[in-house]
Amino acid sequence: MGTHQPEERPDMSLTLRTISREQHLAYIQSLPSASHMQVPAWADVKAEWRSESLGWFDDRTGELVGAGLVLYRQLPKIKRYLAYLPEGPVINWYAPNLDDWIQPMLAHLKQQGAFSVKMGPPVIIRRWNAETIKKGIQDQDVKRLRDLEADFIEPRAFEVADKLRRMGWQQGEDGGAGFGDVQPRYVYQVPLANRSLEEVHKNFNQLWRRNIKKAEKAGVEVVQGGYQDLAEWQRLYEITAVRDHFRPRPLSYFQRMWSALNTEDPNRMRLYFARHNGVNLSAATMLIVGGHVWYSYGASDNIGREVRPSNAMQWRMLRDAYALGATVYDLRGISDSLDETDHLFGLIQFKVGTGGQAAEYLGEWDFPLNKLLHKALDIYMSRR
Repeated sequence: MGTHQPEERPDMSLTLRTISREQHLAYIQSLPSASHMQVPAWADVKAEWRSESLGWFDDRTGELVGAGLVLYRQLPKIKRYLAYLPEGPVINWYAPNLDDWIQPMLAHLKQQGAFSVKMGPPVIIRRWNAETIKKGIQDQDVKRLRDLEADFIEPRAFEVADKLRRMGWQQGEDGGAGFGDVQPRYVYQVPLANRSLEEVHKNFNQLWRRNIKKAEKAGVEVVQGGYQDLAEWQRLYEITAVRDHFRPRPLSYFQRMWSALNTEDPNRMRLYFARHNGVNLSAATMLIVGGHVWYSYGASDNIGREVRPSNAMQWRMLRDAYALGATVYDLRGISDSLDETDHLFGLIQFKVGTGGQAAEYLGEWDFPLNKLLHKALDIYMSRR
């Protein structure tokens, strides 16, 4: 489970070039899964960025063996770009010759006018099971996930980090302690491969099981919505934004997301509502790429919480993911704080109830192609 690494022969020599969206999509479709931020249609979602699909070819067979979606953002007032590969590129990260994959990419991006490159290798370093996290929450000395011994460690991930450092890649100052990256470094996942739905349900904690039952008894129904229901989604989402003090994305963003992703693949994005007595109480968006399914955005009203609509909705989404043959149901970002006074603690508490695992990715890495402009960007970002 986790990230699929494309196969590779040790003596493979590679060529990198721009590829068409069709080639890019066909490559993604040939894999068990990839990040939803690395499908070609994600470029349409991020319409304010310029974009390009990159392909790595095996010189001997001419076969496409890796792909990356690059988003270019122009620096204010100058014709230079930040090049960003969110949760990508999709290459063989464990290749012995990682240099041969990365260097041509840097050369190409420099040629395209990039002054700095940011990427997020889809490589998982550690995993912690729900039981381990629960014990950590009860232990006063444990403040963060990384204070806990992991249940699973991927030694090759540390080699990837070492190689990147030696190439001159840098990581953010916070050492990846949570939301310092643009994309979350810590996520919560429920593994589905080789498990029955009964097993998955049994692994939920008592509170989750009780809440699912409570919602059923109360007659909460969970339904799928379509493009025409996005305004209703937005209503619940804006109520959530006020309650949780964040700036909501506009309705147009979700409309664009729906159109772009579902034009590429009619089953790429779904919308769910949990309703009681005909009133929508909570809603969520779901994204699907191969065997990887994400709970992407969530929203809920301030009323009707006692009938537990969110638990009912998650259980339905998880069952639907299972029916699609998903290997993992991904609840996305968590902070790594296990401190009950932390404002993000509720998030991990809710997700740990599903009995899944917290996973730590390698985090995002930067390569300053022009050190002066890179520094200027850092200052600009810190003042925003």
